Amino acid sequence: MSASRNAGADPARALVAELRAALAKGQVLTKPDELACYGFDAAADGPTGTMERRPAVIVFPRTTQEVSRVVEIAGRHDVAVFTRGAGTNLSGGSTPFAGGLVLCMLEMRRILDLDTVNLTATVQPGVIVKELDDAAAAHGLMYAPDPGSMATATMGGSVAECSGGLRGLKYGVTKDYVMGLEVVLADGRVLRCGGKTVKNVTGYDLVKLMVGSEGTLGIVTEIIVKLLPRPEAVRSMTAAFASKRAAAQCGIDIVAAGVIPATLEYLDRMTIEAVEAFTHVGLPMDAEALLLIEVDGIPEVVAREAEVVEATCAAHGGSVRVAQTVGERDDLWAARRAALPALARLRPTTIVEDATVPRGELVRMLELVDDIAARHGLTIGVVGHAGDGNLHPTILTDKRDPAEMARVQAGIDELFAGALKLGGTLSGEHGIGTSKQRYLPWEIGEVGVEITERIKRALDPRDLLNPGKVVTLAKAPGPAE
Repeated sequence: MSASRNAGADPARALVAELRAALAKGQVLTKPDELACYGFDAAADGPTGTMERRPAVIVFPRTTQEVSRVVEIAGRHDVAVFTRGAGTNLSGGSTPFAGGLVLCMLEMRRILDLDTVNLTATVQPGVIVKELDDAAAAHGLMYAPDPGSMATATMGGSVAECSGGLRGLKYGVTKDYVMGLEVVLADGRVLRCGGKTVKNVTGYDLVKLMVGSEGTLGIVTEIIVKLLPRPEAVRSMTAAFASKRAAAQCGIDIVAAGVIPATLEYLDRMTIEAVEAFTHVGLPMDAEALLLIEVDGIPEVVAREAEVVEATCAAHGGSVRVAQTVGERDDLWAARRAALPALARLRPTTIVEDATVPRGELVRMLELVDDIAARHGLTIGVVGHAGDGNLHPTILTDKRDPAEMARVQAGIDELFAGALKLGGTLSGEHGIGTSKQRYLPWEIGEVGVEITERIKRALDPRDLLNPGKVVTLAKAPGPAE
């Protein structure tokens, strides 16, 4: 189905006229240079990535009522709506199709309520994730999900993609914190589900259905999230290893020893070198792999867990360095968050995947990535969340080279097939979007795809909300047995 069925290369005059009549000056953009800024997201333009698609019109709503009104107008004109936050997503989930309407939520960015009694926050979708965490910190609280792009990513986008982050091992991901939602449906009606209560088993779990649905089932306009008490103490450290296997096995054994770190991150040699050249924070340049580890809690627990972590690292030949100051700790995590932009400097095209395996299969997954890189002649840096098996093999390539891109495609196919064979999943936190559609049947099977499509049709029978994402599938053969 076309994303914009009656809007040609230029915005439909009637559609734009209605939108401008319904909204204030400056909320509707149609100039070509303005439109060009919203035709892509942070996903690479690779074989499974996204291509720039210029929309017909950009709309910046400021209230739920305006979102509802825009959806109604778009529906009457049979124009698809592509909801967007900051565009930091990595699977093509917010990219429009030519002629579509982009609904940019960045002007709905108020923290409506920070409830220190019920330990909740109620926010609009345009609130930046870090802004919420900073606001909570002023009350001794925290919003735990922390995607790598948390300084720019929005809460609405995080809900749509079910973002993970560095603290996911101990604290979980976005779906574990969303308690209630206000959602505009495809026909413009407003749904409220969930709330501030810790327990709620009334009917189907519509909140969980919406979280991670990538804008295909509804448009989130208000979010209630759970907050946690901020830990009293933290201890951050790096552990440098002479081999990738030793680092990965050490991460597995730390958890097996009964310690669940707040953060347990992995960087390979290529990533270490790229990050150090980018940030100059003093990472060990002679290491084949590096673990970045943080334990938190009450001081006595932190001290004990740090001892276990250091002993486990030493048993695997790891050289441990503990951050001695807040500045050193901040540098450490800034370096980790810089991994993707640092790697992206090395080649013209960067394709970031997030195949995830059970933690115990981490060593085999890293070996698979090395094998794929060697056999297909690819440059792949690996950074990831070692504690939960969520790796980010980052393929550095050049989309202008058809032969190389064919090898990239073959490598990605093998990467996903291998992850699934190890009991893993296509995506730990980036979502399906457009980049992983063809692989969806590999994981959930034809029955799963059918059920997913039925849910989509039930809530959006005209396929107006973010069409072409997740379930508008190009059928692909299953991976080789």
